[in-house]
Amino acid sequence: MGTKKLLAAASGLVVAALAFTACTPPAPSATGSSTAISQATTVSVMWNQAFYSGNGATSFGNATANNNILYMTNDAITYYDKALNLVTNKSFGSYEKTSDSPLTVKQTIADTATWSDGTPVTAADLILAYGAQSGLFNNYTAKLDPDSGDVSKANTGEKVFFNSTNAGWALIKDFPVVDPGNKSLTYTYSKPFADWEKNLFGSAPGLPAHIVGKRALGITDPTQAAQAVLDAFKNKDNAALSKISNSWNADWNFTSMPSDKDLVVGCGPYTISDFKENSYITLTKNPNYKGENKPSIDTITVRYNEDPQAAVQALQNGEVQLISPQATQDVLKQLQGVQGIKVVTGDDATFEHVDLVFNNGGPFDPKTYGGDAAKALKVRQAFLLSIPRQQIIDTIIKPLNPNAAIRNSFTQVPGAPNYAPVSGVNGMNQFDQVNLDKAKQLLKEAGATSPTVRMLYAKPHPRRVQEFQLIKESAEQAGFKMVDGGDPNWGAKLSGTDKYDASLFGWQSVSTAVSENDANYRTGGQNNFGGYSNKTVDGILDELQVTSDSAKQGELLGQMEKQLVDDAFGVSIYQFPAVTAYSEKLTGVDQITLAPTVFWNFWTWKISA
Repeated sequence: MGTKKLLAAASGLVVAALAFTACTPPAPSATGSSTAISQATTVSVMWNQAFYSGNGATSFGNATANNNILYMTNDAITYYDKALNLVTNKSFGSYEKTSDSPLTVKQTIADTATWSDGTPVTAADLILAYGAQSGLFNNYTAKLDPDSGDVSKANTGEKVFFNSTNAGWALIKDFPVVDPGNKSLTYTYSKPFADWEKNLFGSAPGLPAHIVGKRALGITDPTQAAQAVLDAFKNKDNAALSKISNSWNADWNFTSMPSDKDLVVGCGPYTISDFKENSYITLTKNPNYKGENKPSIDTITVRYNEDPQAAVQALQNGEVQLISPQATQDVLKQLQGVQGIKVVTGDDATFEHVDLVFNNGGPFDPKTYGGDAAKALKVRQAFLLSIPRQQIIDTIIKPLNPNAAIRNSFTQVPGAPNYAPVSGVNGMNQFDQVNLDKAKQLLKEAGATSPTVRMLYAKPHPRRVQEFQLIKESAEQAGFKMVDGGDPNWGAKLSGTDKYDASLFGWQSVSTAVSENDANYRTGGQNNFGGYSNKTVDGILDELQVTSDSAKQGELLGQMEKQLVDDAFGVSIYQFPAVTAYSEKLTGVDQITLAPTVFWNFWTWKISA
């Protein structure tokens, strides 16, 4: 995903809670002798959100539920280890900086990098990822469907729109130079970029160019299909790119096992072998995988159930070996009483927050007040002053983490080196305590009588339902009329801001890159769902892209966050408490504070009989 934050687990597209026994995955099949059957190993994991897109680079597919699976089915040049150091996966590729002025980087794909259908990974695959995510080949902006969040209509003629943005790749304005062997390419940046290493190589190549070429252009030969995709970008052939963008945007969105197995072709240790909608997805070893991260587990099945109690029960019964549920006090107590399992607690990579919508004609939009931005600002401030952040933490989070405290930063994790300086200057602490009197006064000054706020959040997710109720009770005392916009498919609806005015969800970090914040707060950023726009913030984000000094980054982030607070963009609430539990028979499990959290080292997992 480069530097884009992910919709956090149970914070993106969340499936309705399923009955625990609704659909049990079939036992892993095996061929050959009974000895082969007895030696096969399988691990079952329970997750709270179902896979729904094989393209995690689109604004629609940008969710932890998708990228956990894609991480296991696709290799990348780099990944993060336990200490959050960037590790180079040389069996997939390598890179070197060849110039500082201009910044120039050469990337080479290893001979061992192979798609699961046996097709080698080539420069064409990297060009497809670059072209689709840089935004440089889009010639218009397509509308997103307000219900699904996906592109609502296919591109026609020579219209080109890839539903993705990547601030770092957008700086590579000159078309990359492809070496004759089609295994290396060289990128030249239009300006220095501090996060080039974390941004460029931390994501998989994405979709296979030869499959996109086959589906979009009708070319069946893999080599010719991949070359046609590369040529379409190189020549800016908009007629071909229009078809390619349609395939890239939509073809890989599926919620059950696709009939066309081309859609599950990946380049990682596992491939998707079975998928039952809203129930489970099964991954089996990729026979064509030649990389260094070969797993010992033959089959991993990820089962879906939003109910954390069901996850605990499944672990107790031995039906799954690993869970990382949305924790509550009751869940933790239950897990601590189960024999034969290990329980690990701590801080998660995700933080909870509320964002407001600036451009939908709703209560926080200046258009509602005849274009009076000052009035709209007062209404936004009044709403944020009514959010009971401390009460939410005391009621829901402290039973899990007695040391839990309000998170007062949009960009910094509590305890990180820049958290204190950033939170010390951004002014967010003005919203630490509910101030109903001030909120009422601001509404009076704005001339806003009982403004209606439609809040989007994950429902029936128990923690989110409880948070909404606390916010509703407080905000209505301030004078707002709250409308319950909870929706099981709410993550996919984030782009449809005509349907909501405030959203409650979590962001999960995928990288330590400072430019990870770009997509959330820049004008037109992929994750800037509420239509926020401020030239000062855009300018600071530009400066952050070229700043490598940590202290200077902290200073700039403090300035940016102060502007976000001054504009009443929204408010952060708390860092997620993490509770992971797994069978003592499963070893090698470890969790990091970046996505994909517990899955980051899946190839080291081992299971005893």
